[in-house]
Amino acid sequence: MSKQPIGIFDSGVGGTSIWKEIHTLLPNENTLYLADSANAPYGPKGKDTIINLSIKNTEYLLNKGCKLIVVACNTATTNAIDYLREHYKIPFIGIEPAIKPAALQTKTNAVGILATKGTLSSALFSKTSSLFASNIKVVEQHGDGIVELIESGKLYSDEMISLLKLYLKPMIDANIDYLVLGCTHYPYLMPLLIDILPNNVKIIDSGEAVARQTKTILEKHNLLNTSFIKTKNEFFTNGNPDVMKSLLDDKFDVEYLDF
Repeated sequence: MSKQPIGIFDSGVGGTSIWKEIHTLLPNENTLYLADSANAPYGPKGKDTIINLSIKNTEYLLNKGCKLIVVACNTATTNAIDYLREHYKIPFIGIEPAIKPAALQTKTNAVGILATKGTLSSALFSKTSSLFASNIKVVEQHGDGIVELIESGKLYSDEMISLLKLYLKPMIDANIDYLVLGCTHYPYLMPLLIDILPNNVKIIDSGEAVARQTKTILEKHNLLNTSFIKTKNEFFTNGNPDVMKSLLDDKFDVEYLDF
């Protein structure tokens, strides 16, 4: 089992930001990444639909022999991971906005959360927010349209810049000193966000924490790959393979999958 791949799925190409962190920390692991770009974004969809899409993705990865699955999608985690853990025996790693460190470290008592509607309206996010951010100002913003632009290859477009300026203005006006990214697509916006935000604003995403947790769970279940055979990293999408290839700096092949 230890040589079997780590499975990773997302509503699209954004979860490759999580894959990069996992691959950096665990270069000896085989990986299989699945992008359900045809159904992106998951954010506006209802809970039942998100669960059904997550089941479909999970079944595909299980059929490929994955030993652990990383749900590299905030919306799928907050809406579906409890169901997945109840119905499948392998370990699942989830991802949610890192509001806890932002709330604990803020000096201005104001933080911003840029996330999808599906994440911000979820019970899990509400619980985490009430636990750690009840005494500070939290400026929430749905990132409507961002995922669609990234999935269509318009990451650094004028349209994207205008959208981000619109979404970040209320946060800047509220004097935030932390911006929490609540979607795995959003780390790819980092150069744009740094240009738009004041210099004192720190940006937090969950990628490194997810990678560390993946390593911890692999160790716990004795699933770390100790073989030194060359690793295999596979990428599949039901969207445009060229978009994912560009985010991977054209270092890996991406296969179109009709699923």
